[in-house]
Amino acid sequence: MNDIRRTILWVIFGFSMVLLWDQWQVYNGHKATFFPSAAKPAAVTAQAPAGTASGASSVPAPVASSSGTPGATSAQVPGGPAPVAAAAPREKLVVSSDVLKLTFDTEGGSIVGSELLKYFDMVDKTRNFVLLDESASRVYLAQSGLIAGTAGGTFPSHKTVMTAVPGERALTEGVNELVVKFESPEVGGVKLVKTYTLERGSYAIRVQHDIVNVGTAPVSPQLYLQLVRDGTKPPGESSFYSTFTGPAVYTDAKKYQKVEFKKIEDNSVDIEKHSNNGYVAMVQHYFASAWLLSDNTPRDLFMRKVDTNLYSVGMITPVDNIAPGTTKSVSARIYVGPQLEKVLESLAPGLELVKDYGWLTILSKPLYWLLDKLHSFIQNWGWSIVALVVLLKAAFYWLNAKAYASMAKMKAINPRITEMRERLKDKPQEMQQAMMKIYREEKINPMGGCFPIMIQIPVFIALYWVLLSSVEMRGAPWALWIHDLSSPDPFFILPVVMTLTSLLQTALNPAPPDPMQAKLMWFMPLIFSVMFFFFPAGLVMYWITNNTLSIAQQWLINKRMGVPPKFNLPKFR
Repeated sequence: MNDIRRTILWVIFGFSMVLLWDQWQVYNGHKATFFPSAAKPAAVTAQAPAGTASGASSVPAPVASSSGTPGATSAQVPGGPAPVAAAAPREKLVVSSDVLKLTFDTEGGSIVGSELLKYFDMVDKTRNFVLLDESASRVYLAQSGLIAGTAGGTFPSHKTVMTAVPGERALTEGVNELVVKFESPEVGGVKLVKTYTLERGSYAIRVQHDIVNVGTAPVSPQLYLQLVRDGTKPPGESSFYSTFTGPAVYTDAKKYQKVEFKKIEDNSVDIEKHSNNGYVAMVQHYFASAWLLSDNTPRDLFMRKVDTNLYSVGMITPVDNIAPGTTKSVSARIYVGPQLEKVLESLAPGLELVKDYGWLTILSKPLYWLLDKLHSFIQNWGWSIVALVVLLKAAFYWLNAKAYASMAKMKAINPRITEMRERLKDKPQEMQQAMMKIYREEKINPMGGCFPIMIQIPVFIALYWVLLSSVEMRGAPWALWIHDLSSPDPFFILPVVMTLTSLLQTALNPAPPDPMQAKLMWFMPLIFSVMFFFFPAGLVMYWITNNTLSIAQQWLINKRMGVPPKFNLPKFR
């Protein structure tokens, strides 16, 4: 039994050291050995905008079914520019609501920049947070346009220079909506009119595509909606905890599917390719963008590599036969904003899953619900975290009581075990038999202190992901010097307190009879505490609260069982 436990502990210890060394390399600016990050994005200039490979042909790139794009349709994934007669000079247009500041490009009427006015940048907190962007270092765009259907043709795409219709460019006091409209020139007998409607307080933008047949023959184009971005992690993210950055799709059939950029690179994407529901999205820590179509609208879903370190995810939906002189409209919405769970739930089924809790979603969602309810009363996210941990510890009180009672019994017989080990140190088989005999006589299960705690581990890991994923923690103050629960403690006071509580908890536990195990039990909290110096303050506070309550309960149970609380200090000689 002791050999097995010793082996497990050494495996955990060794793996932890490897991960810490790897992350220390990243922290010091070196390339990670085991989990290398993506390369820096290729600079995209005005001559080779995102969405097309530099120097690409004027014909849109064909669908590549191996990369997850629908291959059974004659649709083409937008890639290169269509030959058009420019209706007006290309220009940038800045539009503001009360929560968003958007930059539009008249080339395609695309959104090429978005500032979130209620959120600050983590690197430079004097600036607004930028999600969509087109700069020398970052590319993240929202595009839409028309491609040929089964009847063929060339139509206005995201490469067609459009005309911005004059109108208001800022949401004024007392007005709840702001409309921005772009009109394309005639291409292939078709004009495309895009109308963006921004609503007060909303990160969801309504986008209406009016397709006008100004030619003499019927046309059957297809509308595509896509998000294009580079494969580099957002700036300012910590290397000491992993969050997903990349494309995702949702359908009723396969539910939420997130895809690493590397899989797109390797042509190993396996997503639902045809559906009449769902969405496509680009996801990163705390924020997301997503194209939404109404349910029962047929669509083909695709992911593809566009250029060096540049990727797209999107949907293609057919537009029914449009007779000459008539117009057909397709309505969509694009979400550009924070991962606010209740807001996302209200917009589309499954959209809240972009706030990714991983395999513990079934536990994390109710924990977030409870945390949100506590916050509605307490009005402080820091104290809400403390209250939630107190409630969880109360719920698990009896399980913890059994664990600590078992530990107290172990501590009570520890002198007998130590004496026996010293007496039989040269007879390991007899030592093992004598130890099991003592356990039977005292009616002690040596693993009795582990099982009750192991049952609780998934719950506290789920809470960890709730705190790590919730944008509400971003910029949320707690008290005193903690002004942002999503950032590390600037003075490292909380990590030091967390380390002390971990060591105190270790000291209260019975010392393992095996000297090597005893030393290892002291090293492990020190090793794990190092990571907490780089963790968000909200997570560290959660662990401090949990440790403090565990120490109090353990102390109380020891006193009740007549086992005086005793600190088992390490012996490293």
